Amino acid sequence: MRRDISIAHPEHQGTTDTYGDNLDVDAIIVGAGFGGVYMLHKLRDELGMTAKLFEAGKDLGGIWHWNCYPGARVDSDVPIYEYSIEKVWKDWYWSERFPGWEELRQYFEHVDKVLNVRKDISFDTRVIDSQFDEKAGKWLVRAEDGRLAKSTFLILATGFAAKRHFPDWPGLDTFQGVMHHSSFWPEEGINVEGKRVGVIGTGSTGVQIAQELSKEVGDDGSLTVFQRTPNLALPMQNRKMTKEEQDDLKHNYPEYYKQRLTTFAGFLFDWSKKKTFDDDPEEREKFYQDKWDKGGFHFWVANYKDLLYFSEPNREAYNFWAKKQRARIHDPRKRDILAPLEPPHAFGTKRPSLEQDFYEQFNKPNIDVQDVKSNPIKEVVADGLILQDGSHHKLDVLALATGFDSVTGGMKNMGLKDIHGVDLSEKWKSGTWTHLGVTCAGFPNMFFLYAAQAPTAFSNGPTLVELQGDIISKVIADMRREGIKYIDATKSAEDEWRRIVTELNDETLFPGTSSWYMGANVPGKPREQLNYLGGLPKYIEELNRAVEGLKGFDVVKVEA
Repeated sequence: MRRDISIAHPEHQGTTDTYGDNLDVDAIIVGAGFGGVYMLHKLRDELGMTAKLFEAGKDLGGIWHWNCYPGARVDSDVPIYEYSIEKVWKDWYWSERFPGWEELRQYFEHVDKVLNVRKDISFDTRVIDSQFDEKAGKWLVRAEDGRLAKSTFLILATGFAAKRHFPDWPGLDTFQGVMHHSSFWPEEGINVEGKRVGVIGTGSTGVQIAQELSKEVGDDGSLTVFQRTPNLALPMQNRKMTKEEQDDLKHNYPEYYKQRLTTFAGFLFDWSKKKTFDDDPEEREKFYQDKWDKGGFHFWVANYKDLLYFSEPNREAYNFWAKKQRARIHDPRKRDILAPLEPPHAFGTKRPSLEQDFYEQFNKPNIDVQDVKSNPIKEVVADGLILQDGSHHKLDVLALATGFDSVTGGMKNMGLKDIHGVDLSEKWKSGTWTHLGVTCAGFPNMFFLYAAQAPTAFSNGPTLVELQGDIISKVIADMRREGIKYIDATKSAEDEWRRIVTELNDETLFPGTSSWYMGANVPGKPREQLNYLGGLPKYIEELNRAVEGLKGFDVVKVEA
């Protein structure tokens, strides 16, 4: 079973200068998903810089290169989940409101045809060590295959789900059946017909895998979900989209892409201006039903504005959720595990999955769910799982939907060292510090996107990476124009930003929930809010205020 993105036999995979040793360029970008490709376009095409992108995988797409598990699809709808670059979107058409992984890979192929990014990307290139040389004003970057590169700027676009989390159950390596982490699922798929399948985890990935494989096991097979916490999943309301429908809307796209910067989460919808109890019960029911019918995240981030701040309003939303989902599950035992009457946590303080017919699958006699919070997994054995009560669940296939060391794990796993030689994993051992969620003290000329202490997990990905990418590009352009050798965030700026992130979090219900938002899904990881909860408009204000005059940075100019 594959456990990380290391290359089994690192070797040069290409013959162009992009794969050369001892590269010396203006910028090195790490990660070929939405953020990395956007930064390559900005720096190379708009600023005229020499830039190369290092990608550990074999192709474009970031998370959509790695995610090919059954049912994998995006939970932001299109056209909001795509680049705002007109020459990219004008000739691209989606087949569904919420595209699956195959179509998202096709989209990145289209992006490459338009922007010609692939020629400056080194695939199968995992960064394992990086440190800034203050005297030279250069980053020294080493890849797993031994290649070295130098760059003035280092841009990290590794995303928030780059490091996979594997539980430490005894016997995990003794399982004799087929076992894969969701992020390393074989692209050719697995034939599960007639097999006994176990799915561990009910985050977004677990819900999608269980939803799809439940249809593939057939009458002679079975599927069991091992659930620790119910996913308060919402209706996706996916549907097919026609070319004509999209053509009718394309003249609105520029306005859509401006509008998505004005909402809390970067969508075209936003919190209601009302509080929950401003409406009477009948009006409230109608309001909830409208959000439910719209699908996607409307019931989450277009709900009443006090949803995430006060328990009573939150419970109203949960009661509606439970009523709707419990009605879909026939078996009382399964119903109480999947959609309990009492909330397992405040609604919306864990990311809800979007589902299509997840709950209906459990009405089949061969599809089951086990509550492993009350009866934990004791050990993995050759033919399945043994729970704490001694029950033995025999399995042929085991899908580990056990998540990621989210938000910070990827950056802590690539050998990043500060100017004093201290690894970022050590600096962040007791907590996370950044300036504005885009850089760190002691790491000059290093910027990152869609990562810690930004609106990351509460935003539409393309919206956030574009606004961060635009700000970073502006800073770099200003530095080059003004003869600045490097900038380095100050410790006091980091402390102030951490205070802002913490205060915003403490005003909400999030601290009361153990989730990956709070780093609580990985044993030993500090419990802290890893995301900025002020919403995109406030975040943009904070960024603009700081970069004007480079507030919170030490500035070193090029010697005359």
